[in-house]
Amino acid sequence: MDEKTMVNDILSGVKASLGAYQTAISETENMQLRQTFQQLRNNDESFQYELFKTAQAKGYYKPAAPATVTEIQDLKNSLQ
Repeated sequence: MDEKTMVNDILSGVKASLGAYQTAISETENMQLRQTFQQLRNNDESFQYELFKTAQAKGYYKPAAPATVTEIQDLKNSLQ
């Protein structure tokens, strides 16, 4: 397995875990457990962003083109 594939697999896994943490946080009544989940989520978010920057720098990931002003305004209008 090449490095690009490994990086993308890790990014996908972290993305999935972030969703799972968010679900757990929103459904946890125990404050201590909730805070633990929040800290784990925060750590994963930081890790994901650092790995994303590395992947982008190596050319493994190319983000979508920025939205135009018109696209942004259209989205805002559709959400109101």
